[in-house]
Amino acid sequence: MPTEVILLERIEKLGQMGDVVRVKPGFARNYLLPQKKALRATKDNLTYFDTQRGQLEAQNLERRKDAEAVAIKVDGMTVRLIRQAGDTGHLYGSVTVRDIADAVSAAGITIDRRQVQLDQPIKLLGLHSLRIRLHPEVAITITANVARSEDEAAAQARGESVLDRDREPAAEEPKGDTVAEEGAGVTEAEGETATRP
Repeated sequence: MPTEVILLERIEKLGQMGDVVRVKPGFARNYLLPQKKALRATKDNLTYFDTQRGQLEAQNLERRKDAEAVAIKVDGMTVRLIRQAGDTGHLYGSVTVRDIADAVSAAGITIDRRQVQLDQPIKLLGLHSLRIRLHPEVAITITANVARSEDEAAAQARGESVLDRDREPAAEEPKGDTVAEEGAGVTEAEGETATRP
């Protein structure tokens, strides 16, 4: 049975601040209510929201302005993540939202890992485009450059494929090895006649 809640901020694909919406009980119980993004839609909470609406809108506007200021600095940023990987480009492990948040924070802009929008962990080398949601109404895009070394990261940033660079053409085997293999099947009697002058 759906639960009715009052949204305290804009939630993407759900509604605006002040909207009374129906959500699944688990979504309300595990996300919206603990994160203080909503209140249960009771008569008392509706009255409370009406009295606090002006203050909540002012706080939201202030947070949005701060997020827009940060967005100007961060939008289009590229962060380098050095990881171990195999010859095919698959990582030994993965890059998670925590890794990305730490890399952006190391670049001088503090963000929370919950602000990083990542559908699934990154498991391949390369350039990966990611969304960072600084505020419910402000989202930016950054690039994660996942490489095995700083040199590879620089090459990827220039548009070179680091996997192609690792694959060098195999050297041809010397002809002497194949001759020895063919001679291996020669019997002793034939070998003696071949060595006599």
